Amino acid sequence: MSVTIICPLYNAENYLENLDNSLKMQKNVHIDQIKYILTESKDNSEAILKSLGSDYKLITKGEFSHSKTREQAALEASGDILVFITQDIIIKDELWLYNLTKDIREGNCEGAFSRQICDNNTIEKYIRENNYPGVSRTVSKEDIPKLGLMTFFFSDASSAIKKSVFVELKGYDAKDLIISEDMYIAHKMIMAGYRIKYSAESKVIHSHKFTLKQLYRRYNDTGRFFKENSYLKQYGANESGFKLLKYVLKRAFEEKNFAVIFNVIPNFAARFIGMKLGQKGIG
Repeated sequence: MSVTIICPLYNAENYLENLDNSLKMQKNVHIDQIKYILTESKDNSEAILKSLGSDYKLITKGEFSHSKTREQAALEASGDILVFITQDIIIKDELWLYNLTKDIREGNCEGAFSRQICDNNTIEKYIRENNYPGVSRTVSKEDIPKLGLMTFFFSDASSAIKKSVFVELKGYDAKDLIISEDMYIAHKMIMAGYRIKYSAESKVIHSHKFTLKQLYRRYNDTGRFFKENSYLKQYGANESGFKLLKYVLKRAFEEKNFAVIFNVIPNFAARFIGMKLGQKGIG
């Protein structure tokens, strides 16, 4: 089965060359297309794309949508498997793509996503550990009673979906989703009887250092997403958040990471307040 890689870009000059090289070094898989969608930027992203001979589409800021931009590229893709990535992942393994798509090719699942590893010593490190453990798993509709909302955990920082399934399910339903488009499609896949694999063997480095203001904004958007897709609330989002907080504190104390210990309350408060206000439609 052939693969189309889809990657939205914005002010990506610091990522592009390394990212493109890491995609082209992948082994044991047939990459039919690497499709970049560049939102008009203030840096040299377009010049770099031209120098790399890349297949790219230039769009305005007003045209960009987390869901619609990906959906259009997916529907135009020629590959049998759609691979969605973000510009800020770091791929060091030449079998990253093989491991990500292997079980889709073998008929063991219809979607898959990679393990994400944080390379800084912040709260995000422990969140990544919790959400992306070292053991793979495949989930289906039968896992909802046990896993709740985590059944639909899916990240298009590095993910794959069988194109025929994406088309059958009508992608993101042409909706303009401001965030969590990956959870939206994962829920549709699971409820339609399809399976999603978390592939711990497919690894990317994906790190952030969010300010409290950025965290608030991100979770406020997430709260708005849950308000607009209220059917997801039945799966216990608050419970998942509490378990995550306990895990972060446990690991921070184990490693005597005092910077995290002192920051964990304001950090999770920004997430919680942002989420709650977003669910009420308050920015």
